[in-house]
Amino acid sequence: MKISYNWLKQFINTDLPSDKAGELLTDLGLEVEGIESFETVKGGLKGIVVGHVLECEQHPNADRLKLTKVDLGNGEPVQIVCGAPNVDKGQKVPVATVGTTLYDASGEPWQIKKGKIRGEVSMGMICAEDELGLGESHDGIMVLDQALEPGTPCADIFEIENDQVFEIGLTPNRADAMSHYGVARDLRAGLLQQGTHMELITPSVSSFHVDNRTLRIDVDVKDKELCPRYCGVTISGVKVTESPDWLKNRLLAIGIAPKNNVVDITNYVLHELGQPLHAFDAVKIEGNKIEVKTLKAGTKFVTLDEVERELSEDDLMICDQSKPLCIAGVFGGLHSGVTENTTQVFLESAYFDPVSVRKTAKRHGLNTDASFRFERGIDINTTKYALMRAALMIKDIAGGHISSDVEDIYPVKFEDFQVFLTFEKIYSLIGQEIPTETIKSILTSLEIKINNVTETGIGLTIPSYRVDVQREVDVIEEILRVYGYNNIHSTQKFNASVAPTSRFEDHKVSDVIGNLLASQGYYEILANSLTTPKYTELTDTLNKEQQVKIINPLSNELSVLRQSMLFSGLEALSYNINRKNDNLQLFEFGKTYFRFNDKREEFKHLTLLVTGDRHPETWNTKSGPTDFFYLKGTVEGLLERLGINNLKVKPVNSDIYSEGLTYFAGKIPVVSFGLVARKITKAMDIKQPVFYADFNWDNVLMLINKKGVQFREIPKFPEVRRDLALLLDEATTFGELHQTAMQAEKKLLKAVNLFDVYQGNTLPEGKKSYALSFTLADDQKTLTDKQIDKVMKKLQNSFEKQFGATLR
Repeated sequence: MKISYNWLKQFINTDLPSDKAGELLTDLGLEVEGIESFETVKGGLKGIVVGHVLECEQHPNADRLKLTKVDLGNGEPVQIVCGAPNVDKGQKVPVATVGTTLYDASGEPWQIKKGKIRGEVSMGMICAEDELGLGESHDGIMVLDQALEPGTPCADIFEIENDQVFEIGLTPNRADAMSHYGVARDLRAGLLQQGTHMELITPSVSSFHVDNRTLRIDVDVKDKELCPRYCGVTISGVKVTESPDWLKNRLLAIGIAPKNNVVDITNYVLHELGQPLHAFDAVKIEGNKIEVKTLKAGTKFVTLDEVERELSEDDLMICDQSKPLCIAGVFGGLHSGVTENTTQVFLESAYFDPVSVRKTAKRHGLNTDASFRFERGIDINTTKYALMRAALMIKDIAGGHISSDVEDIYPVKFEDFQVFLTFEKIYSLIGQEIPTETIKSILTSLEIKINNVTETGIGLTIPSYRVDVQREVDVIEEILRVYGYNNIHSTQKFNASVAPTSRFEDHKVSDVIGNLLASQGYYEILANSLTTPKYTELTDTLNKEQQVKIINPLSNELSVLRQSMLFSGLEALSYNINRKNDNLQLFEFGKTYFRFNDKREEFKHLTLLVTGDRHPETWNTKSGPTDFFYLKGTVEGLLERLGINNLKVKPVNSDIYSEGLTYFAGKIPVVSFGLVARKITKAMDIKQPVFYADFNWDNVLMLINKKGVQFREIPKFPEVRRDLALLLDEATTFGELHQTAMQAEKKLLKAVNLFDVYQGNTLPEGKKSYALSFTLADDQKTLTDKQIDKVMKKLQNSFEKQFGATLR
């Protein structure tokens, strides 16, 4: 939200520097994220002075140029070459002196320099109004008032305004500060706490009166729950033209483009008082009647942006007797607004239900200054005052007469909140005592009414503009922010309770595994849990019926919660690969979401994604592409670190993989991993192989070894290695061989390793050769050749019996 400091000073007469004012507003809870300078004329006419043309002659070397002698008020006239047809002796003109910076139509700066034009020296430039940013005319130079003295800065002649604009990061609860008046009220309270007393100046509407009653428009509020208060008045004889400079400057300072005087006044009052207004062309209101109601679903309505929208039965509309005119509190209609031909205006000021406005704005994808305020809750008691303020401004600036009484429909008055504030609660929450008089002073400065004061506390009435202050703790927060968080003393002693926690808690285990993956070159990502329902079309694993849908999605691309973490990870891969970052290792801790009938469930996961080369290319290291076994090594390393072992291995049963494995602990799935199916990577515009692992983190946490660290002594006796080269069927896996070997010899066999695989023409069809190494050891003694040969014979027999293996 942008706030003009000059505008603020209309409500509070302060000479506090803008940076100090920004610091104070931040301390008060209105965080100033930045302060920008604003000039109604770029450059502020610095270096532009009044010049008196003493001589004007034809340029000797150019038919269209003139040689002038100009008095700039510093004693010595200067020569300036000028090409304007209307320059003449005796004129008072604006002169850009040497060194002055001017700005072209696109805002680019350029500097006036001493130079020669067609052989004649020129010491400045006599300016047209478009060259100074004072208008658009370039027909000739500007001719100023003859009474002006040479050398007078032009910034003193024209209404040039320099302003400082605060960018305030407004929190949603501070609806009271969505206006210059509201911010000024807070600033005054902060200054008062610092010992600076000043009045808060409120725009007067005492001169409001009805000029005639020639244009009456009746109002019928049919839905009083959605519109608790509605005010309207008519103004006739209006002349719609361009706004005066001061009004345009106020709006331009906060980033609003002026349109015409009537519309600009409604925008001005909106940002001045925080009350949205809407001006209708009264001639376009059929039947001279306004009806505030909802319409049947499917009704078509064209808004100001020329978009035809289909209304919901819950959208509150401002209508005349035959048609809708405006979406209440959100956006006006294309055919009912004020134009340059308007002479009669119906001015609306209302309070609409915040929830209704929020849903309507969301439904139609509209976010306007009006809806921004209505959604958060405006002050219902400002409605009529703001209407009168705007009507007086229209009458003053656009002319015309107030032609009806103010129609004010307010059947059920809102009651102010009553709160009893106890001193004990203040002291316990804040942590120190604040003088009672200081508390009362702060409350009064915030326009909170003090009803009574007792020994234990204060009875208060909360003004209607503070829709977020309804409890005792809310009032204490108000006191504290004005008193100043920096004024609360810190104690020398801090107390904290430390709760005993297990080292196997989710976040601790996640940290250990995250650090392990990061040390191996993986990068952590955090993807959006919202995704598109289209991904269910790429795999049978995802079920449309089990999707958790968002009621009010930002877009169709973010309309459901993800059922798989694969696709958000692939989006990250695709984004990087498209930017030539091809070698990627990513991991993510996250959740998936499902709906089973009326029950919703979520599951935790750890996922890994690898693609591209294993290592960066270097002169002395040969790198190769990532493959299935690279990912398998990472997966098994994580399982080993987690203490999860003795797992069963099965081929993966999911069409998101073209090939892969699933590890089970009994019947509990732990992790699935493999090569992502080509149809999926192609749909994500990824042309290189992608390997994916998905850990069921809930099951991992259930299975992790919680027995603590296990260790054993270093063996005192040497290990022995023996090798076997076996001829096997192609379907036999190393995992089966490993499991068979460990079951055959449980005492002396310590490790089995596959160190060579061969398949070729020299072998029978359907066969392959595995070269296995076996590590044997006895913790009590050195093994003899007889013992070793006995174990190896037992292993060979087991392989022959179970797999039909033969020695090569």
